[in-house]
Amino acid sequence: MSILVHLREGDRARWAVRRQDGDRTLEATLPASLADLLALPLAEARSLVEAAADWQPAASGAQLLAPVDRQEVWAAGVTYLRSRDGRAEESSHAAMYDLVYEAERPEVFFKATPERVVPHGEPVGIRADSGWDVPEPEVGLVVNSRAELFGYVAGNDMSSRSIEGENPLYLPQAKVYARSCALGPGIVPAWERGNAPIRIAMRIRRDGQTVFDGTTSTSDMHRSFPDLVDWLFRAMDFPAGVVLMTGTGLVPGSDFTLQEGDRVDVDVADVGVLTNPVTVVGR
Repeated sequence: MSILVHLREGDRARWAVRRQDGDRTLEATLPASLADLLALPLAEARSLVEAAADWQPAASGAQLLAPVDRQEVWAAGVTYLRSRDGRAEESSHAAMYDLVYEAERPEVFFKATPERVVPHGEPVGIRADSGWDVPEPEVGLVVNSRAELFGYVAGNDMSSRSIEGENPLYLPQAKVYARSCALGPGIVPAWERGNAPIRIAMRIRRDGQTVFDGTTSTSDMHRSFPDLVDWLFRAMDFPAGVVLMTGTGLVPGSDFTLQEGDRVDVDVADVGVLTNPVTVVGR
């Protein structure tokens, strides 16, 4: 299976396709940026990716960047029953989340500018002014300017449960802050992954010990990927494409909060494993 990666060598950034050849990782540089690919019809973008032929051993000194260049990241909430129940645990406004879960219109919110997306291996953040914080492992949809699904990416939608629980109108502060969005390691093209249900696992480690371990599947989603994409594009345009996080079915219990130094592994089957340490941000 191929994966599109965003790399930096010195002061130069580039996109490449990587694949495994036995024990070797091979890569071929793409002739276009992700924004260029997502501006094209899906068939044309696929042809460019599949035409990559100059396969070389992966550059050992290249820095892995977040798999975006000009794409905003948006997110959908309360798309799994567990997510609805988790919001009810933290808030005195539980009925509101029931309404969102059952409504025709989904909850869709802005998550991050491309410059604020954290790559695989770099720290994600918990707010200094929050006392209850969790990661949210999610499938990210990489969507082109025509609302066609280009690929999948593993994502972590970091969240302050204490801030959102205090007042639902504080959602932007609970969700949008420094190091609150991680994506990576790369993008698996949709034509290679297909549309079968996707298993999502998350493990959180602290001082070498596992403190949370869980698994879910997109087959448990209350909404479909096409439905979420349709709502996002109803009154918005994305000339360089967009990444849409699709919600989480894994929420640690109310007795758990992240701590600085924890490590979060998000494993999206046949897409990738996104690993990030945790740090405190803000004051």
